[in-house]
Amino acid sequence: MAETYVVSLSVRQLVEYVYSSGSIDIRLQSADAMLEGTKAHQRVQGEYGEDDQKEVYLKADIPWSDDMQFAIDGRCDGLLASGPVPMIDEIKSTRGDLARVKEVGGLPVHWAQAWFYAYMHAREMGAPRMSVQLTYVHTVTEEVIRFHREASFEELELDILSMIEQYAPYARLRREHGLRRDASIEQLPFPFHTYRTGQRKLAGAVFKSIEEGVSLFARAPTGIGKTISTTYPAIKAIGRGLLQRLYYLTARTTTRAAAEDALRLMESQGLRLHAVTITAKDKICFQEETRCEKEHCPYADGYYDRINEAVMDILREETLLTRPVIERYARKHRVCPFEYSLDLAYAADMVICDYNYVFDPRISFKRLHGEVKKRTALLVDEAHHLPDRGREMFSGMLTKAPFLAMQRELKGKHSGAHSAAKAVNDYFIAKRKLLGDGRPSALERDKPEELIALVERFAEKLEPLLEGAGSEWLDLYFQSQQFLRAAKLYDDRYATLTEVMRNDVSMKLYCLDPSELLKGMMKGYRSAIYFSATLTPLGYYMDMLGGAENDYTISLASPFDSKQLDVSIQAVSTRYQNREQSYRPIAGIIHSTVSSQTGNYFVFFPSYAYMNAVHEAYIEWMDSAGIAPEARPIVQAQRSDMTEEERDAFLGAFRAGGERSLVGFAVMGGVFSEGVDLPGDRLIGVVVVGVGMPQLGSERDALRAYYQQRGNRGFHYAYVIPGMNKVLQAGGRLIRSETDHGRLVLVDDRYLEPDYRQLLPEEWLQAVKNGYSEFLD
Repeated sequence: MAETYVVSLSVRQLVEYVYSSGSIDIRLQSADAMLEGTKAHQRVQGEYGEDDQKEVYLKADIPWSDDMQFAIDGRCDGLLASGPVPMIDEIKSTRGDLARVKEVGGLPVHWAQAWFYAYMHAREMGAPRMSVQLTYVHTVTEEVIRFHREASFEELELDILSMIEQYAPYARLRREHGLRRDASIEQLPFPFHTYRTGQRKLAGAVFKSIEEGVSLFARAPTGIGKTISTTYPAIKAIGRGLLQRLYYLTARTTTRAAAEDALRLMESQGLRLHAVTITAKDKICFQEETRCEKEHCPYADGYYDRINEAVMDILREETLLTRPVIERYARKHRVCPFEYSLDLAYAADMVICDYNYVFDPRISFKRLHGEVKKRTALLVDEAHHLPDRGREMFSGMLTKAPFLAMQRELKGKHSGAHSAAKAVNDYFIAKRKLLGDGRPSALERDKPEELIALVERFAEKLEPLLEGAGSEWLDLYFQSQQFLRAAKLYDDRYATLTEVMRNDVSMKLYCLDPSELLKGMMKGYRSAIYFSATLTPLGYYMDMLGGAENDYTISLASPFDSKQLDVSIQAVSTRYQNREQSYRPIAGIIHSTVSSQTGNYFVFFPSYAYMNAVHEAYIEWMDSAGIAPEARPIVQAQRSDMTEEERDAFLGAFRAGGERSLVGFAVMGGVFSEGVDLPGDRLIGVVVVGVGMPQLGSERDALRAYYQQRGNRGFHYAYVIPGMNKVLQAGGRLIRSETDHGRLVLVDDRYLEPDYRQLLPEEWLQAVKNGYSEFLD
């Protein structure tokens, strides 16, 4: 007899699948709906009688076939006992027009949800009849409308079985895939003949962390093969039943490609796993202008009418749901490729996406069932980026100029919105006068309550006008909402930064310490694996990312022989006050390095300004040295406005076996200093100018003061460690395999100081040449 497959899902998941219909409309997603919805629910529930119950958990196990059973649960808003029969109250909140709801007498999907709760309660209690009430609340006007229906248990059961019948083919598809997936994982070998040094240790630590339900912080140097060493054990954990889903989170597109390559490699050895890559909306949108409204986009119009078949089709036919695959099926079924990828994420075994989809409260996956979350692990690649990304996710900033433009545009048209925009603009004018000409910025620890109240009123007045509005209105509305979200989170881990820029003024609610908020967004997941080649010092990153005492750490040695790398330190001061004097000496260092061996070189700088100045000095140096044009290396420099095609061409120039050397000037922390793989003779030397120090500014100074007050080394936390991380990433471009050899030149006298030296990798210190060994004992 076949084992019974239990389909576990929530009432909401089931009814939203069965009653999926309509179009995508970003305007309907505009409100901070979750918080306001909670308040609206509480207002209605506050009027319940003494014997009425709130937030009642209901569950039903429904046999379906010989090999399938449904375990469905949910929480109804109210179970009311005041009438002749028990009543389920389902509360729905909206900022939209209630007139449409009145016309149709309540939306079918809402009736289905309430109907299901009524069935589950009647089934459990043996009630012959149930009453169902839909309560709609307008979150702004607080208007309430209600609809009632009554049904026998038999009528309820007939409808519920009909819904399950419509969902069952999808459940069976998932079941059949799950059996194939688990069988393939059981047979899946490690995809290489042998483990590299440190690779087995990392893979074991990942599996153990997932098994025990704790997080892992791992420094995995370049060459370990961190992508395969994290994905392989995590996929094995799916096969063992420890996990249901895996998120591979990245900060850059290049690292997403590495995860896809690892999956292709495992698929070539038999793995059958549904993995979806989520591409940013603006990149994957088929339209010239990204406007998610049915009037402007045929892929948004009727999206929910077609999405179920689109999901079924791609899951039947494909496993690796990369961008090209998603685009092909999206065109076939005429659905928005971005929303399609999000819907597929809830069906996939593995999701490859940006950090935002888990850690940013604005766009994180919100439909994850609690039980699924408990069986989901996070693989956080290049985790050294997450602290700064977290700060941006939880911060909010507004500037004066858009409010002035809005004030002018609304004049004589919408008095309420006009006066609200004017009030915000006037506030900024007053703030600018208060600062005065001599103070370009100000730091305050208190929340700007007056501005927050003005922005709340502005958002409330603007929202009804968004239908048909242009991108400027929508952008300002969403910026206002993000500012208000940051205001709700504001505590002693925040600061308010005000800056004056000529006639404009900005105010930022700046999240100084995102650790607790990141930890909160991680709550409920089984495990998080934070890994990077430069996750050092580990204690610093555990502090930054909200690590717990029982979490694991691992720091692996480089798998490469230190003899593969020559490291030299050139004691030139690159401090801001000495930079002008450093241009020519650095040009000479570059020439000396490049002329020692024909090949391809990178030279990394802390800023574009410094890079451009030395680039010019290098050309002048070769001119003054009388070096003939044909004897000079080919020189190319990164630009801040490069297109994707130009970036590809820049890297494409790094070809092995060229007759002339190639020198690529680039900035640390940019697209060429991380996630770039140029093995063999494609790159034989790297020069790193400076210690990567972030530019001095109000935000970094606020961080320094905050961490100093907390008892940490403020300057170290705000400037030194983030800067040195960029240095390690830039230098890590050089040795990528066991056969690579290269030369690394570190240009700055601070590399001889203990504070900076202790942040250099052991393999670099072992490889130091040029007579500095006596300083590095």
